[in-house]
Amino acid sequence: MNVHQAAPYASLALYIDGRFVEEREGETVCNPANGKALGHLPHATEQDLDLALAAAARAFETWRWTSPLERSHILRRVAELIRVRSDEIARHLTLDQGKPLTEAKNEVVAAADHAEWHAEECRRIYGRVIPPRMASVRQFVIRQPVGVCAAFTPWNFPFNQALRKMSAALTSGCTLIIKPAEGAPSSVVALARLFDEAGLPPGCLNVVWGVPAKVSDYLIRSPIVRKVSFTGSVPVGKQLASLAGAHMKRMTMELGGHSPVVVCDDADLDLAVPLLARLKALNAGQVCMAPSRFYVQDKVFDEFTERFTKAFSSRVVGDGLDEVTTMGPLAHSRRVSAMAEFAEDALQCGATLATGGAALARPGNFFPPTVLLNAPDRSRVMREEPFGPLAPVTPFKTLEEAVSRANSLPYGLASYVFTRSLKNSHYASSRLEAGMVSINHFGIALPETPLGGVKDSGIGSEGGTETFDAYTTTKFITEDAA
Repeated sequence: MNVHQAAPYASLALYIDGRFVEEREGETVCNPANGKALGHLPHATEQDLDLALAAAARAFETWRWTSPLERSHILRRVAELIRVRSDEIARHLTLDQGKPLTEAKNEVVAAADHAEWHAEECRRIYGRVIPPRMASVRQFVIRQPVGVCAAFTPWNFPFNQALRKMSAALTSGCTLIIKPAEGAPSSVVALARLFDEAGLPPGCLNVVWGVPAKVSDYLIRSPIVRKVSFTGSVPVGKQLASLAGAHMKRMTMELGGHSPVVVCDDADLDLAVPLLARLKALNAGQVCMAPSRFYVQDKVFDEFTERFTKAFSSRVVGDGLDEVTTMGPLAHSRRVSAMAEFAEDALQCGATLATGGAALARPGNFFPPTVLLNAPDRSRVMREEPFGPLAPVTPFKTLEEAVSRANSLPYGLASYVFTRSLKNSHYASSRLEAGMVSINHFGIALPETPLGGVKDSGIGSEGGTETFDAYTTTKFITEDAA
């Protein structure tokens, strides 16, 4: 199809102190659906990083005292602009990230809700008055912005993840230097342009690109940065958390998971099967909250696996800009190899292949929906997050067994339960070791709800009123008027 040439690809740039910078060495951004070059992404030099740090520090001294009403106004304007430009942003996002255009559009439009929610909620970052022990004493608590923040965002939801961190930091009164993933840059550059157009003062937001390890190390070690936020893999998150901790810096870490799905024998399969097939195929399975370990009770195991395999394998795999596509390519060629290795290991451990299992013989990073039945708990796919369109399905006898197996890994981000029983729901939601439990639907990652994990899946939350906790300091003030 010639749809790729419908409009030029986005102009990529650094954004430092209110200025867009394109004239730098960097890397080529390619389309994961066909491997063709899309554009040139400039990398920041150390001098660029120093300019960004200085700009953020300078802007903070004004932005921290800016009225929440003014911060709110700018975020609302950004939300308006997102909706106006959503078609163009979504198309470029599909080109460099791969997801179907409908999914890209949903990501962009949903992000506008995050901007609006933060715009409203930042007007209610309240302190409190503490009753004194003496009549002449007044004592109270206020919350103040922590300072300059450094944020690092992933390639799987580049627009949404970047806006989440931008909104949380800026509405708290902080300034921000963000280094998004180089593989899907267009939508974050678009965000910088929207904030610039909305009237955000220079220096409040800075966008830099470069070699991830070098940029993150340079920014986190800087004494100017007082808060670190990272969304990505567990190993990288641990490295950044260690570095931030060594410098006593606040941090929010939203790391990977291996989300268990518990399907009880009383579950509504007419509800569970199509929902789980859609969630598993979303973004080709490259979602940290994707259902990735399926525990199905004995009585409904055969029926569930038959129906789920049919629904999941019916996804149309192709270029995200093709209208018929319902699952796009993986973002990187190395992810294709990883999927094949996961599947081969599961089969060697005794699993049965129900569908898929091998890379598609076509240009691009395509791997089909794959279902592995009876994969033992020792197999890699049951121990490590596949981060792709692989669904291992295994039976269980009792709910206690399923919860115990679900909790056996060091991850604890999202979890899903399908049951008609209030008793089962209460038991599972109370005992599953996860930051988020969704029962009989997908109800997480909304602007007004906290998103975060436990154990190796992270520290802190972004979203909900909890989002402001890591971006503000608590100051206790007491005075005696006597």
